[in-house]
Amino acid sequence: MKELKKILALNTGSSSIKFALYETGEAEKLLLTGSLIRIGHEGGGFVVRDDRGITIVSESVTVPDHDAACDYLFSWLVSQGALYKPDAIGHRMVHGGPHYSRPQVVSPELIASLEELVPYAPEHLPQALKAVGQVSKLFPGTLQVMCFDTSFHTSMPSVARFYPLPESIRSEGVRRYGFHGLSYEYLLSELERQGGSEAARGRIILAHLGHGASMAAVKEHRSIDTTMGFSPAGGLVMSTRTGDLDPGVILFLLQQDKMNAAEIKAMVNRQSGLLGISGISDDMQVLLSMESQNLKAREAVDMFCYRAKMCLGSYAAVMGGLDTLVFSGGIGEHAAEIRRRICEGLGFLGVFVEASRNVVSSPVISPDGSAVTVRVIATNEELMIVRHTLDIVAGTVYRP
Repeated sequence: MKELKKILALNTGSSSIKFALYETGEAEKLLLTGSLIRIGHEGGGFVVRDDRGITIVSESVTVPDHDAACDYLFSWLVSQGALYKPDAIGHRMVHGGPHYSRPQVVSPELIASLEELVPYAPEHLPQALKAVGQVSKLFPGTLQVMCFDTSFHTSMPSVARFYPLPESIRSEGVRRYGFHGLSYEYLLSELERQGGSEAARGRIILAHLGHGASMAAVKEHRSIDTTMGFSPAGGLVMSTRTGDLDPGVILFLLQQDKMNAAEIKAMVNRQSGLLGISGISDDMQVLLSMESQNLKAREAVDMFCYRAKMCLGSYAAVMGGLDTLVFSGGIGEHAAEIRRRICEGLGFLGVFVEASRNVVSSPVISPDGSAVTVRVIATNEELMIVRHTLDIVAGTVYRP
């Protein structure tokens, strides 16, 4: 029997912290999962669910910042006694820059290195680094591991990795990094479990469609391209992010004194996407419910699907065909209508969706015998963090 270890996975976002506690041994066993949302805003909440999905804590809470949020979350964990005390803690780090292609044990040198990367991901890295610091204070001596969302995409070839910019700019680290890597790692492992090793080695498009949305082209277990680039704001249309944008738009806004840098940052990350197009909501389900009566809601949904379909087709071309398409994320897993629209008209690629399967989000939504298998797989970034952390605890991967 393997020694049982409790591993806490922390997924720190710009205004939330998601967490999951697993007991690891012969297999991973979920003990708790939860979240603290709307950090720095009114109307926040703290929710914890047990291994059966039953809510054991549901509290309204307002915390001013991520330090206070960590204090609140960890104080609750400590109050539960030894039962939920973690032996190790894994963190999702959005950005690993050009140097980190695998999980790393937290050290002062690593923290200093990542602090230099804050300008690369200012919406996410500062908060995640604060969580690391709080853990060090509240759980001194506990092993901490950083798991990077960019690591999965370090295999991208240079034609996909670099922008057509002068070497002097590229040498400063301005390149396409890609994100949602922990999600893609998990989806690839689940595809192998469900479809076998041959399916996992084939030509695959993974579509993580949620508040943040991206796609990745994967071949022979390697990421060969992905929609997000230098930052998580690039690529597909998202809930509040622009996705790909002509750089001339930014130049125009700056040169004509329409906006300053801070205003452009807010527009690109928080005021655009589904929200910006519709002027109504950043929630896909809300927009779907309104599109028959509201032109702007319909335009937002249509643009989301159009850009996703365009990307899907381009990745199939790059890979010389397609064997498997996987939908995941909040929209990808739950919005059957969006899946239908994205796949509609792609029969020339071998992509078909069977309505009766799609409407109930079956694991496989393509007809039997289709050239391309279309799947719906729920992602689990926290479990991927746990697995990476356990590997380091067990000494099966590199430790500095």
